[in-house]
Amino acid sequence: MARTGLELSVNPRNLKPLALALAVGVALAACQKADAPAETAAAPVAPAPVVDLATLKTPAISLQASDVDTNIAACQDFDGFVNSKWLAANPVPSDRTTWGPFVVLSERSLEIQQKLVENLAAQAGATGTAKLIGDVWATGMDEAAVNAAGIAPIQPMLDDIAALQTPEQIADFIGRSYAKGQGYLFSFGPLADFKDSSLNIAYATQAGLGLPDRDYYFDEKHAAVREAYVAHIAKVLALAGADEASAQAQAAEVMAFETRLAKVSASSEQLSRDVSLYYNPVSVADADALTPNFKWSAFFASQGLEAPAMFSLAQPDFHKEVSTMLADVPAATWQAYLRFQTVDGLSPYLSDAFAEENFNFYGKTLRGQAEQQPRWKRVLNTINGQMGEALGKEYVDVAFSPEAKARMQELVGNLGTALKARIENLEWMSPETKEQALVKWASFTPKIGYPDKWRDWSGLQTSRDSFVANLMAAGEFNHKFNLAKIGQPVDKTEWQMSPQTVNAYYNPLANEIVFPAAILQPPFFDPEADDAVNYGGIGAVIGHEMIHGYDDQGSRFDATGNFKNWWTEADMAGFKERTGRLVAQFDAYGYGDDMKVNGNLTLGENIADLGGLAVAYDALQKSLENKRVAEIDGYSPDQRFFMNWATVWRVNYKPEELKVRLQTDPHAPARFRAMGAPSNLPAFAAAFGCQEGDPMVRSGEAKVAIW
Repeated sequence: MARTGLELSVNPRNLKPLALALAVGVALAACQKADAPAETAAAPVAPAPVVDLATLKTPAISLQASDVDTNIAACQDFDGFVNSKWLAANPVPSDRTTWGPFVVLSERSLEIQQKLVENLAAQAGATGTAKLIGDVWATGMDEAAVNAAGIAPIQPMLDDIAALQTPEQIADFIGRSYAKGQGYLFSFGPLADFKDSSLNIAYATQAGLGLPDRDYYFDEKHAAVREAYVAHIAKVLALAGADEASAQAQAAEVMAFETRLAKVSASSEQLSRDVSLYYNPVSVADADALTPNFKWSAFFASQGLEAPAMFSLAQPDFHKEVSTMLADVPAATWQAYLRFQTVDGLSPYLSDAFAEENFNFYGKTLRGQAEQQPRWKRVLNTINGQMGEALGKEYVDVAFSPEAKARMQELVGNLGTALKARIENLEWMSPETKEQALVKWASFTPKIGYPDKWRDWSGLQTSRDSFVANLMAAGEFNHKFNLAKIGQPVDKTEWQMSPQTVNAYYNPLANEIVFPAAILQPPFFDPEADDAVNYGGIGAVIGHEMIHGYDDQGSRFDATGNFKNWWTEADMAGFKERTGRLVAQFDAYGYGDDMKVNGNLTLGENIADLGGLAVAYDALQKSLENKRVAEIDGYSPDQRFFMNWATVWRVNYKPEELKVRLQTDPHAPARFRAMGAPSNLPAFAAAFGCQEGDPMVRSGEAKVAIW
């Protein structure tokens, strides 16, 4: 289940720990029960000399009066007023598909991480996480060794696939592969039980597709992408050893195979707007009966797990079809599919020919990225994917101060007070539902900067011999770490993002709001800035994550994190009427008739933006109470509050990337986030002197007020 976060980064396919990909809520970390007690996180120490933050090459983005385009009226086009000059001067770099505050801060984070890992890799006799990180970095950066190895590191896997002849052998291979951290067809891992959020159970959910969404396999507008994908499959199979004619024939078979899976897969929109699709509790015996050719009893045994009394077989029609395909799809086609999935998934870590083909399709063709990222960035991204928290411990020691954490704690408290007042004063909600909403409010758990308890990595073995071998060892370690959680109490101290991640999230199963250290920089948070800027930045982020507890999906979980209705029927009807108007508002946004925003797909994030910005504005007014605050650069505090909100959403996109996001991303494009929420707030109109009828003023039935 993907975390309900502030911003979704959409990347090419990549090696990743086996984690459950649910669409709304909390993501699974690649963790397991530690073999030894985990370290307790010490307070960050003074910056180490290995990293001088003042020398970072990528400048941070912040609200500057010089960026404002006074030729554009704020009441007509607020995004243009605040962002157009910057956007025109800052095109997307050749190794990126977007460019804006999130990516800029990610670049700054990567610069810090590079210095850290270079230092770790150079340490003689390093132990613990320093050795793990240093080994992956050193082997990943040894391009000559990676190229010399070619496909050899994964040849045993391909030989195993070539020997598969029967449905039983294929099912057994899938189980054995999962046990090594190499997953096919479905995602499998632990997550809190929807009906008892204190306990982890196993979830199995749909996967197995190479294109971004099931609709890519059917919509005519994606025909060119499908054609390019088939060509990509053929090239990958040819690189793996097939002759040209055989590669093309197998590519057609793989595409037909995936299309069949797509027919029984839920779309991104369905998964993002109905969290119940992830919860289908069944016994192992009932699951075996549903999928007679894929025995879940045997699968659990292959993972070293006792068969549980219950697990969630999410999207059961998908799993039923996989079972049918085991019986009626020829073994040769299964071999082609599994061979392609194996090579394609590991291509970024193999020799240049494989990595370049992977980039050419997933980066260049699908998302419009002009050039592949330099190797050092790709290796760092890999380290973050496999052992991000280990690197995060190093990161916070040099890049996150105790003062920043204390200021964030203060801001979270102020936003919480403002949210409580808003709930208490809702005119459309009954006292009965309000009471439960306030119980949930009182139960929010904020997490700021970094975990209080660091994950233990004892048992993971790496070396300076092979990049792919190190990654496969990490994948297996993470999978086993994850599996050990099944049937165990939920560890409320765990984080689902590393400290160096520029994002934030809400986890409905724990009712927690989480703010990694790396987001606590301009334009989100600046200790030198005035309150208006910080409340329009990180204040609105805090409010956004809190409101996720009350969006169309978060509101289906109670204060304890259980999937339970706490609404009266009348209040829920009123809520849906209001959210329906927000759907209509965003349905009207777009880039012409063929590139429209999907208001339903993006509903949860739009609710969070609207409510979060309103709560942050209330908190700012409280902080300014009885204070005389002068204008800065000719703009009042209220104006600067909204201007920094828009600054957060100044983003350039490659056209291809934008198309993918419109289809799959539960976040609306940044331009419409900059304008969508403010246009519903009377405070915005008052701040800029907007009048009814201006594009930035919604009124009457078009005006949306929820939280």
